[in-house]
Amino acid sequence: MKSHHRLGGSRVGHNILIAILCVIWLIPIVWLVCMSFSASDSMYVASFFPKEWSISHYVRLFQPDTVNQFPRWFMNTFKIAIFNCIIQTCFVLMVAYATSFGKFKARKPLMNVAVMLNLFPGVLTMIAVYFLLREFGLTNSHFGLLLVYSASSGLGYLICKGFFDTVPRALCEAARIDGCNEARIFTRIVIPTSRPIIVYTIINAFLAPWMDFVFAKMILNAGISSQYTVAVGLYAMLEKSLINSYFTIFCCGGILVSVPIAILFFIMQKFYVEGVTAGSVKG
Repeated sequence: MKSHHRLGGSRVGHNILIAILCVIWLIPIVWLVCMSFSASDSMYVASFFPKEWSISHYVRLFQPDTVNQFPRWFMNTFKIAIFNCIIQTCFVLMVAYATSFGKFKARKPLMNVAVMLNLFPGVLTMIAVYFLLREFGLTNSHFGLLLVYSASSGLGYLICKGFFDTVPRALCEAARIDGCNEARIFTRIVIPTSRPIIVYTIINAFLAPWMDFVFAKMILNAGISSQYTVAVGLYAMLEKSLINSYFTIFCCGGILVSVPIAILFFIMQKFYVEGVTAGSVKG
C-alpha cells in the first residue's frame, strides 16, 4: 500500500511540475497574442493584457508600405520552403536507401564521415558559405538560399535509414527475383511502406527555411526588403527607429507565421510521431 501511495504521490508531483512548466512556456505566447490585438503601437505597456483591443494591426499587416511587406515575405518563404521540401526529401530518401540497402565497400566509412560532419553546427560554415556564394554571384538571391538549405540535406539521412532498416528484406529479394531493378524496388516497395518517415522528412524540410534566420540574414544582406523571408523581414521591424511604430504589427506577423506550421503539425502529427519512433529503432 505504501508503494502505491508513493507512486501516486510521485505522479501528482510530476503532473504539477509539468503544469508549471507549461504555464511558464505559454506566458510569452499568450503575451504575444494579446499584444497583436492591442490598440497601441508601442511595446511599452503598463499591463499584461491591453486596455484597448483592436484588429487594426492585422489589417495593416496586409497593407504593404516601405517597411512592412509581409505578404511578399510570406510568399518568398513559402516558395523556398516548397522547393526545399522537394529537393531535401529526395536527397534524404535516396541517401537513406543507399546506406540501408546498399552493400558497397565505402558504405561504413561514408556513414561515419556523415555522422562526424553532423556533430559540427552548420553556423560554423557561415563565412565560408557566404564567400563561396559571393564568388558565384548567388548572394541576395533565393536560389543561393535554397542551395544552402538543400546542399547538405542528404547528411540528415540517419533517422530515415533507421526506418528503412525495418522494411522486410524478403519483399525486396522477391522483387529482385521477379526482375525488378533498384529504382523499381525503391519506388514500388520501400516508398509505399515508409509513409510515416516520408511525412517526418517533409515536415523537417519545410520547417528549415520557415524558421531560419541566421543564414537568411547573412545571404540576403543587400537590404532589399522585397527579397526578405518572414524571419528577416519581421526582425527588421525591431530596429530602434521602427520598433515603436511597428512592434504590434511584428506581433501580428509572428502569430500568422506560426499558423501554417501549426496546421501542418495537426494534420501530420500521427505520421510524424510514427516516423520519429520507428526511425530510432535502428541506427
